[in-house]
Amino acid sequence: MHIESLYRYPVKGLPAEPLASAALTPGRCIPWDRAFALAQGDAALNPANPAWVSKTNFMCLLRNASIAQLQTRFDETASQLAITAPNGQNIAANPLTPEGRTALTAFLTAWLGTESRTGPLGQRPAFHYFESHSFCDHQTQVISLIGLGSLKALEAAAAAPRGKHRFRANIYIEEIAAWAEFSWLGKTLQIGEATLRVHERIGRCAATTVNPCTAIRDANPVRELQKNFGHTDLGVYAEVLTPGVIRPGDTIASL
Repeated sequence: MHIESLYRYPVKGLPAEPLASAALTPGRCIPWDRAFALAQGDAALNPANPAWVSKTNFMCLLRNASIAQLQTRFDETASQLAITAPNGQNIAANPLTPEGRTALTAFLTAWLGTESRTGPLGQRPAFHYFESHSFCDHQTQVISLIGLGSLKALEAAAAAPRGKHRFRANIYIEEIAAWAEFSWLGKTLQIGEATLRVHERIGRCAATTVNPCTAIRDANPVRELQKNFGHTDLGVYAEVLTPGVIRPGDTIASL
């Protein structure tokens, strides 16, 4: 088994960035994964104490399919986040500064239009970054892995392609049997220089109905999983135990 591809998602809900490598740290997600998010005006988020809150508090594919059309690139060396819309409109700003976050807020709320929500006291959406925080769907910082064998099994059952980007994993694994990753629960994996412990299957939601290429809700993988396999899970979450660099092509071994 090997890493087929490696990704991060700097802005919650927006498309993936492919990575040539990632330096993993115990207890943390991939660097800059879900590091930024646009909180809706009615979000139950306390900026003074940014604890985990569910995805529906933010701009997200579950509620905002059109954001799949936005292309992003985060350059951590230059501290620049670039977002480009299909109509050619674009922005490049520093998401680590208040001024940059204000500009990014304006761009994204304009794109959302009527899907931008105001809070009960008139609170407006706001683009956020909190050092060491990740706006991931899981309540702890994890790495998500999907075996391509499982994805192929879903596609065969659905008799239609269900591209991997629909499921927004960090690591896609090749040369693996369908659903084999479920047997790793509670086990430790050696991936490149790092070790990770697998602790949970990933339950899927209606965000997977959105085609990442077209931003159209054109399939229902949750229903397809339940109908054909008796569950709604695809992939697993793992926590980093020991640090190290991982890369596409690295071998994955269960210890």
